[in-house]
Amino acid sequence: MGFQPWWLNDLCFPFNCAGMKTGTGTNMQDCKQPRSRLYNESFATPQGAMSKTQELADRVERLLLRHEELKRTNELLEQQVATLTHERDNLRSRLNAARSRIDALLERLPVDAPVSSRNEGDTP
Repeated sequence: MGFQPWWLNDLCFPFNCAGMKTGTGTNMQDCKQPRSRLYNESFATPQGAMSKTQELADRVERLLLRHEELKRTNELLEQQVATLTHERDNLRSRLNAARSRIDALLERLPVDAPVSSRNEGDTP
């Protein structure tokens, strides 16, 4: 290949056609020219690899922070569950004590004078 004018390089679309059905257009000869890197090609330089490594390190750091946050949240929730379980058990105990007192009071009521046997006209 010899000298090519600058405008000849601009005849192809500036994107990577990998995986697409190519060769069906009318400017196929122009698109087969060696070109500089396309704008959507991935970087294969060490700087690009360093960038990927830094992105991965940042993501791992965020995941570790999220993990610590979730651990703290889980501990707080476990404390709340323990507190509520203790409160529930206390309320159950109080309910059983109240039932026992009511049963004792019901036992003390006279059996021969049922409450439902009163006439409507009677005053209490």
